[in-house]
Amino acid sequence: RNFFTKRTKELKPAVQSAPGWKLFGKVPPRENLPKDSKIIQQEYEARTGRMYKPPPPSARRKNIEFEPLSTTALILEDRPAIINVLCLTEIKEAHKRKKIMRARFKQEENIASAMVIWVNEILPNWEGMRATRRVRELWWQGLPPSVRGKVWSLAVGNELNITPELYEIFLSRAKERWKSFSETSSENDIEDAGASVADREASLELIKLDISRTFPSLYIFQKGGPYHDLLHSVLGAYTCYRPDVGYVQGMSFIAAVLILNLEEADAFIAFANLLNKPCQLAFFRVDHSMMLKYFAAFEVFFEENLPKLFLHFKSYSLTPDIYLIDWIFTLYSKSLPLDLACRVWDVFCRDGEEFLFRTGLGILRLYEDILLQMDFIHIAQFLTKLPEDITSEKLFSCIAAIQMQNSNKKWAQVFASLMKDNKEGDKNHSPALKS
Repeated sequence: RNFFTKRTKELKPAVQSAPGWKLFGKVPPRENLPKDSKIIQQEYEARTGRMYKPPPPSARRKNIEFEPLSTTALILEDRPAIINVLCLTEIKEAHKRKKIMRARFKQEENIASAMVIWVNEILPNWEGMRATRRVRELWWQGLPPSVRGKVWSLAVGNELNITPELYEIFLSRAKERWKSFSETSSENDIEDAGASVADREASLELIKLDISRTFPSLYIFQKGGPYHDLLHSVLGAYTCYRPDVGYVQGMSFIAAVLILNLEEADAFIAFANLLNKPCQLAFFRVDHSMMLKYFAAFEVFFEENLPKLFLHFKSYSLTPDIYLIDWIFTLYSKSLPLDLACRVWDVFCRDGEEFLFRTGLGILRLYEDILLQMDFIHIAQFLTKLPEDITSEKLFSCIAAIQMQNSNKKWAQVFASLMKDNKEGDKNHSPALKS
């Protein structure tokens, strides 16, 4: 050992230095005791021969003039801008997720508390409470899914006095017709036979074609799905029950929404009574005269609430039938996300046909700024396929802002006035109305 005293003394500090620091490059040897910042500065000045001036806080050092002595030095080193941006983005995303979760928890709590009120207070006293202000306000907020079907059934009513037994009778007739129909011809034969549109719509075979197109993203109404046969039965029974109406495209969406919320026989009863309402009957029977009255009443409130957009549509001769027919035929179940469509149904069952047209104006109000920048083709395409990210909060706030009153006349009064004018016009044999 005495032979290598000097070399041992030279190597001693290197042995004491922690090997892990070499991950950051060559570092000056350190003593076991931490050095004071002044001593570090003096060593730097002695090595470089100049005084050290710390950079201003805003400046960023691109070239490191001396190697960091510890991880603390690395952390204190100014980070690149891209890292700061990424960190801020992650923080914003975390806050956004947290906000969504809070809103979801709050919504679930509201649904749970509302369900208790509906089950224990409102439904047992339906006739006495349905028209009260408290119930109407609770109704506007959306029905809890567990009571939705029951409330819909009560609100729609059963003026036709249909019983589950009657449903079974018409279902049996439909099955007999399907059996005899399948024995005589196949589905492809019907498509190639060149039958008229009216004949195909009245036939039970058209139902089979439409069922597969009903909520295709859910995969529950397609062939082999759990609700395929159920939807087929309800639509087939209705076709036999109302041969004067028959089956019309769009009915499958209405029946499907009812099936998702009610038992089979109850869904049929609600379906038949719903389609027996004046507005639905006018559209599904393709009563052009009545449909024009509804479009005219809609335009009265369109001009009242959204004058700029109304004039924009008028400049392109864009009439309500271009977008309203699809919305009314399916009661928005095809045009809106299913959960949002169900909430529209909630208030529709409360307010009747007026709310269908008020919802249409709410959609136009929600996208007014976008629609004002579009031409005829783009408006028609946009309203035929609405954005999928539409939320109930935004839509219902726009619907709430729509005033269904014109010159102190409400929807029913405006529509009755149009009907009266039409009758007087018929008496005078007006050529304009005939055209």
